[in-house]
Amino acid sequence: MNLYNVIKENFISGEWKRISPKKIFALLQAQKPFEQKSILKILNSLEDDGVIVFLDGVYFAVEFSDLIKGTLRGNEKGFAFLIPENDGKDYFIPNRNLNGALHGDEVLVRKVENSIKGSSDEAEVVKILKRGIQTLSGTFYKDRGKAFVRPDDKNFFEDVYIKNEFTLNAKSGDKVLVKIIGYFKGYSPDGKVLEVFGKKNDLFAEENSLIKGSGFEEEFSKKVLSEVSKISQKVGENQLIGRLNFSDRLIVTIDGEDSRDFDDAVEVEKLTNGNYKLGVHIADVSEYVKPKTAIDDEALNRSTSVYFPDRVLPMLPMELSNGICSLNEGEVRLTLSCIMEIDNSGEVIDRQIVKSVITSKRRLTYTKVQAMLDGDESVINDCKDVYPMIILMGELQRILSKKRDERGSVDLDVKESHITYNNGEISVNPRESKRAYKIIEEFMVLTNETVAEFAFFQELPILYRVHEKPTVEKATAFVEFLKVLGVSVRWRPENARPSDYANVLERIKDKPFYSLVNKVMLRSMQKASYYPENLGHFGLSSKCYCHFTSPIRRYPDLIVHRVLKHVLDGDIVAINDLYGDFIYEMAKQTSEREKRATEIERTVDDLYKAKYMENFIGQEFDAVISGVTAFGVFSELENSVEGITKLEDLPRGNYEFDQKSYKLSSSKHSFALGEKVRVGVLRVDLSSRRTEFIILYKIK
Repeated sequence: MNLYNVIKENFISGEWKRISPKKIFALLQAQKPFEQKSILKILNSLEDDGVIVFLDGVYFAVEFSDLIKGTLRGNEKGFAFLIPENDGKDYFIPNRNLNGALHGDEVLVRKVENSIKGSSDEAEVVKILKRGIQTLSGTFYKDRGKAFVRPDDKNFFEDVYIKNEFTLNAKSGDKVLVKIIGYFKGYSPDGKVLEVFGKKNDLFAEENSLIKGSGFEEEFSKKVLSEVSKISQKVGENQLIGRLNFSDRLIVTIDGEDSRDFDDAVEVEKLTNGNYKLGVHIADVSEYVKPKTAIDDEALNRSTSVYFPDRVLPMLPMELSNGICSLNEGEVRLTLSCIMEIDNSGEVIDRQIVKSVITSKRRLTYTKVQAMLDGDESVINDCKDVYPMIILMGELQRILSKKRDERGSVDLDVKESHITYNNGEISVNPRESKRAYKIIEEFMVLTNETVAEFAFFQELPILYRVHEKPTVEKATAFVEFLKVLGVSVRWRPENARPSDYANVLERIKDKPFYSLVNKVMLRSMQKASYYPENLGHFGLSSKCYCHFTSPIRRYPDLIVHRVLKHVLDGDIVAINDLYGDFIYEMAKQTSEREKRATEIERTVDDLYKAKYMENFIGQEFDAVISGVTAFGVFSELENSVEGITKLEDLPRGNYEFDQKSYKLSSSKHSFALGEKVRVGVLRVDLSSRRTEFIILYKIK
């Protein structure tokens, strides 16, 4: 065993507990300076990896200490919270205890037992393991002749100092991208301007600043594009070998009007025994994106496509995502198909997963499908060839939805916006909940479950889509929140089931606070993620689930496809050679990228909502109070735009905030969750993406 492993083993076995450098030198009989220097290098390396820490003159293993490893989530007021690596409870870290650590840093902390506030949840940073933020975006400004950048991300609570030679000629008020080049305890970090986007409050300068500052790129490298250019945009005859040919079948795609890439195509027929035959055909991206290529490396790095009102940052280059991989109407395409026979209770009684080739006969939209379901004669006449199948799809959807409802699937109805940008015009409308959407949702959920169950029983190394049950703390907080609204539950937070959550939604579906409860319920749940082990999916009330149906825009789906194809080809050995333990790294990478993509999509949506509301300053709207805090009241419009009424903009009075009832009250006025109000649009701050309302009166 080499010296590195000897030292590491002594720490992680517990043999060395709290030990000084001199003691280590003595135990290893290292008397010569160069021997001691080598040992110190190994100790530094183990410390950098977070295996050990040097504190108060001694080294000790983190594993056997009271130190907690995690990532900091900052706050604009200068303090932070530690998000533990092991998903334990968060710890509050005041500014005085940060010791130079910043938002996003990976750190080790120790609990502070006798904190000023008497809190056992307070901690102190003892070691910065890894700096989390390398580049960020913000607004350039000068103060007393010195240049700084104020980060867009308010969680990054320190402005970045820019030396004159690193300003890239930015002017005060410019939106810029900055690389951090130095950290100094007690001072602002040093940075270097990499790109100037334009002036503050310009829509695209703000948007580009947010996107680039979050680490997302539009362009692909020359190496990736070079590989893509060698891929034919036509399916070759040799590629059809070993595939079932479904090109003569009535297969269609159903997507939004503005969709450009088509992952999935579907077909339904009624069998003579009364059962339904559902065919779900998914683009075989794995045929074109091979492991250990530049395209694959970039796809894993991105892990997901990211969608904004004015653009898409695709996981794959357009030649693949919109071209040869996309199931475009009338084009021969390679697919992986899941063919299921489903009885009248919604049970899959037979399934077949095969390599295939299809030709989509129709590029249908949700609007057209909904019109056919609603009996629109003009659309039905235009789609006579597919109309009977659409009716069958509607029948099957009702059966599958009923089955999911019976098992307690939580069908959250979180109000979302459909934001579009066309020819300089922004529109913000509530996203419609059409049955046509439900058809595709049910078909994709069933397919993902069917594939996941196949992989699980075959013990295949795939990425499962997991969603664990809510923590007792979050479930308890949700129950307390419901009590404030006058909604009582009989179930206990420690035993919460999906059906319990589903029943809450059913009971309040006609209440004005229905949308609010949906949002709070979502926050009370754990975040869904990818993991190599099957932990079930709480929200869907599914014992086994994965993502298989969107390989053009999600990397985990591509992994599932590759594994399935190896099984179908009888090449089991290649699966472990390709993935093995690496599957855990992919789970972490894809989960993290998905989280970041969701965050930046929401942030940019808020930017567009704020820009849209600039057109309505001075106008009045009906709204529902969606949040109450000590500093103001939040209200939500029908189109899902949320605005704040600051304390100073409320009717005069000495207000007190009741944290238990989420109520803000004075002697004459009170504001509580779920109340309907009439608001006026007071002002909009594009840079902070905030709309401010004034509450005119309550609506009885």
